[in-house]
Amino acid sequence: MNAPADTPEFLIACLCANWCGTCRDYREGFEALATRFPTARFVWLDVEDEADLLDDYDVENFPTVLIQRDDAVLFFGTMLPHHELLQRTVESFHAQSVEESRRYANSDPLRRSWQEERNLRRALAERAG
Repeated sequence: MNAPADTPEFLIACLCANWCGTCRDYREGFEALATRFPTARFVWLDVEDEADLLDDYDVENFPTVLIQRDDAVLFFGTMLPHHELLQRTVESFHAQSVEESRRYANSDPLRRSWQEERNLRRALAERAG
């Protein structure tokens, strides 16, 4: 997948695997959510097809979701495969101001580590050259 680095303010990525039945079942609803959030870029990344990009992300289970606002990584982790849960999560981050999102992204040690280790927007930009 060659997503441009100049994605909209929000980047919502699902890190899955094609062999995973749960992922295959989740994909259609994930892509349907993109129509509800036209100002966000939704990307589906297969961890095996994109191993060069995602090897350091330590995906432990599926689906793993990453939500980023500009350069602030707001969420990274396994999410139950219920589209309503992802929708509510995205809505809650959309409701935050940019400053609130920045504070949230740096509010604890784990989230602070994501800012360097899980910045997918930056990784995509570096890969694009």
